[in-house]
Amino acid sequence: MKGNSGCDETLAGVPGWLPQPARHYLAHIEAGTPIRALARRAGCHASTVLRQIRACEALRDDILVDSALRRLGRRVPRDRTGHGLIKETWDMDGRLDKDGTFLSEDRLNSEAGRILRRLCEGGSVLAVAADMEKAVVLRDFGNGETSRAAVVDRAVAEAMALKQWIACDAPGRVSRYRITAAGRAEIQRMLAEDTAGPTGCAEAPRAFLGAVRAVGMDGAPTSKRIRYGAAETPLMALARRRDRDGAPFLAPELVRAGERLREDFELSGLSDRRGTPWDRFVAEAAPQQGELSRTQALARTRVLGALRDLGPGLGDVALRCCCYLEGLETAERRMGWSARSGKIVLRIALQRLRRHFEDLGDGGGLIG
Repeated sequence: MKGNSGCDETLAGVPGWLPQPARHYLAHIEAGTPIRALARRAGCHASTVLRQIRACEALRDDILVDSALRRLGRRVPRDRTGHGLIKETWDMDGRLDKDGTFLSEDRLNSEAGRILRRLCEGGSVLAVAADMEKAVVLRDFGNGETSRAAVVDRAVAEAMALKQWIACDAPGRVSRYRITAAGRAEIQRMLAEDTAGPTGCAEAPRAFLGAVRAVGMDGAPTSKRIRYGAAETPLMALARRRDRDGAPFLAPELVRAGERLREDFELSGLSDRRGTPWDRFVAEAAPQQGELSRTQALARTRVLGALRDLGPGLGDVALRCCCYLEGLETAERRMGWSARSGKIVLRIALQRLRRHFEDLGDGGGLIG
């Protein structure tokens, strides 16, 4: 791409997802390449590059942006000639990085899609502290109840801030980030790329990216009609309903239990089994030795343990409504239940699921 060609040689050690302004910033500040040389390579005016560099410098008050630029700067070759020619390199073997590698574009897209979708939900923020290796999505239910909705590696959060998909609106010892207009546009781009097929009636989402489309019993997508989008899930919609006494139909602790199951499902790498009934799911989804990362294997074990504890019926409705994000009407139809019976069974399933997670304790169910 022409926008990155101006500093590809200079920044051969940094990832391809890096935005052009950040590439120019690192090439000038870390590698010492003159602004005019960068402008000639990029085919733009020097003032354009200067504005990009100043904009990046202004963003360094953000702890995620600053740590991302410092991390990336360790891999930039040094220019000691003043003409953009590389004569010295430093830390090209990744000694200062934890694993010696940078975040891949594929992993950034899948993880960012998962986290951005969560941040679209009402009352959600991404919380991160300077000494934290993970960032946490917290959701405020508006009644003083707060729950952890997702966990993501610090490197992913840094990349999201550097690409300006999230922005800090409450800096401090624990900084809080919200999704930006650019982040919402990125979610829509992901949905547009991921959604295909003729319009239909039944809905289910694509894992991580939040696309909602019809899925048959064999898991094949058949619709791109969106019912539950990035801002709401079937469980959240049901939680807004009131019973005869005016109390919420689903208590916050039941919603948290369902969201915890959903997060483990998203981490487990089981999206290709979407639409599979409970009995086939628990029989076929056991992780094979060496097939998954440690995080995926642990998440898959937690999902299977919870569903087996629920058993048939309760496990099936929890799997469909919490993990597949099927609406209650769709779940009732596919399981052959009578209309309006699903919400009662789902509430019972969430009560059992809550007890299951309480019995596990915090150590047994930690996400990530």
